[in-house]
Amino acid sequence: MDVKQILSFIKIEHTLFSLPFVLIGYFIAIEQFNIPLGIELLWILLAAVGARGLAMALNRIIDREIDAANPRTEGRHLASGAMSLQTAWSLAAGFLVLLLLSAGMLNQVALMMAWLPVLTFVVYPYMKRYTWLCHFWLGLCLGLAPAGAWVAIAADVHGWNAITGMFASQTEFLWAPTILPISLGVLLWIAAFDINYARMDIENDKKNGIHSFPSTFDDNATTRTTVQLTLLWFACFAISDPMDGVWFLAASGVMALVNIWVVLSREKFVDFQTVLFRASMLTGWILLAALLIGFTVEEPSNMLD
Repeated sequence: MDVKQILSFIKIEHTLFSLPFVLIGYFIAIEQFNIPLGIELLWILLAAVGARGLAMALNRIIDREIDAANPRTEGRHLASGAMSLQTAWSLAAGFLVLLLLSAGMLNQVALMMAWLPVLTFVVYPYMKRYTWLCHFWLGLCLGLAPAGAWVAIAADVHGWNAITGMFASQTEFLWAPTILPISLGVLLWIAAFDINYARMDIENDKKNGIHSFPSTFDDNATTRTTVQLTLLWFACFAISDPMDGVWFLAASGVMALVNIWVVLSREKFVDFQTVLFRASMLTGWILLAALLIGFTVEEPSNMLD
């Protein structure tokens, strides 16, 4: 087993979805609490790699029989026999150690809260066997990325009060004004993407009892729900607007329109899934760039004082 096989097994390219929002959570936290760029970023990134690798390894292990029954996924490592189950479990254990070690190097709060993403990773593969809400659960898995990065920094300043503490006004938690709506936005954004991604497997899902949204509802419902979810994630990002400025808000609006246009125009594309993947992946990076530009050229909002 070489590095290339491991990267293929965990679909390293899908890290492009979560990484920008990990960084968004980190940069919001250091701006909010006036903390300089430091070694914490390295540990946060390593924790993200561990979490991503663990999530994919568990998904492949738990879904290996489902993958083998699907012509689109029968070539995956475990389904095809290219990788042994023992090797897959060893990789999962290695990624779990990386996650826990990195979280421990950050602070006790980060380490003690590491169980939460691990739990969501274990539950997700089973969700699709019972309910179309599996798409939203996947969104939750990735929605924890910015929240986790934020907590890792906030806990250095406030300890457990980063989660339980409130502003001096006692009207809202420290995480409520910005990182909560951003995490909710990521949840909805990923759900919208995954609902469309599942369009590739409608017939197979119906045959094998997989409860994806497209196999449960009709095509129009899938398109309509995608547009609604996209408008909702735009609303979440607009509400969170970390700088009370135009950059993050404008980027959110533009990328929401791009994603809606791609979905509504899907019949025009030779490879809709590739276009959708690229548009969705680009969304996070555009928002990250807008956030950093906003932090550079705009005055901090009262929330960040």
